[in-house]
Amino acid sequence: MNAFAKIPVTIVTGFLGAGKTTLVRHLIENARGRRIAILVNEFGDVGVDGTLLSDCGDESCRPAAVVELTNGCLCCTVADDFMPAIESLLALPNRPEHIVVETSGLALPKPLVKAFDWPEIRAKLTVDGVVAVVDAAAVADGRFADDPAALAAERANDAAIDHDNPLEEVYEDQLLAADLVVLNKADLLGDADLAAIEAEIRAAVPRAVKVVRATEGRVDPTVALGLFAAAEDDLAARPSHHEAEGEEHDHDDFETIVVDVAATPDAESLVARLRTVAEAHDVLRIKGFVEVTGKPMRLLVQGVGARFRHAFDRPWRRDETRAGRLVVIAEKGLDAAAVRAALAS
Repeated sequence: MNAFAKIPVTIVTGFLGAGKTTLVRHLIENARGRRIAILVNEFGDVGVDGTLLSDCGDESCRPAAVVELTNGCLCCTVADDFMPAIESLLALPNRPEHIVVETSGLALPKPLVKAFDWPEIRAKLTVDGVVAVVDAAAVADGRFADDPAALAAERANDAAIDHDNPLEEVYEDQLLAADLVVLNKADLLGDADLAAIEAEIRAAVPRAVKVVRATEGRVDPTVALGLFAAAEDDLAARPSHHEAEGEEHDHDDFETIVVDVAATPDAESLVARLRTVAEAHDVLRIKGFVEVTGKPMRLLVQGVGARFRHAFDRPWRRDETRAGRLVVIAEKGLDAAAVRAALAS
């Protein structure tokens, strides 16, 4: 590789639980020898996504090539977090040929794309493309399609409401920044529903954008990598709600807590309890690792709303404590004490 060539960077964005990590893992497991480095950013101090990537078994997943940031959103801490992380990857003996950045589910991608216009970054990197991963089943449920008439009526009757649904803004801003939209979990819907969602996405994005359907994040790397978008030169075509409103972006609309969980006698009873907690407290996302009594393997749990998946992902290592920890993400106002009590019971 030419030492003076810019390294392409793919930014993978998408709402909570859409399947970003699954997509990234699929890309690096099918890299065909190409050196790919991964930078993963998530909320909370339990590195679920970084751990899943570094355990993938591929050379690209070696610990030195996976940089994990858990202290906030990259789009807000470019100077403090992003640049040092990039420098550590560029300092590897074998420089990466491609870098994949997986953002937090709460992140707006455009501020991160803007960072690539900084002279010290522009000289070394280019944004090959922004890939937005969409949970097709969630969108089909209308989770990001607020009724404008109902919203207007609610605004008129409640002076405390002075902005749109923040979840919808995050979702739309991720679409507006995208060069490729991956309609994930397509196997859960029929063709008619998928076609309707694709039409909604194309109507929401004021420029040509590719939309592909996927199951379990299985997108050919030749499709997702190598878009040659140079997104840092195309910022005007990627509008943002927060820019239009003149707002500073923060995450005060969301709360994240980390809950220690004791060993559970069986996975099914734990998932049932988590589902009850998610429904009772309007939780957006629950993810983490739990010990199941008598089992040598670690249980991975991932939930989006009241939908949960669980599987034993690998054996517990001799040098690690079999401690169960879960990250719980919800909109502001979460009764953290009640959630902790429910999960500890």
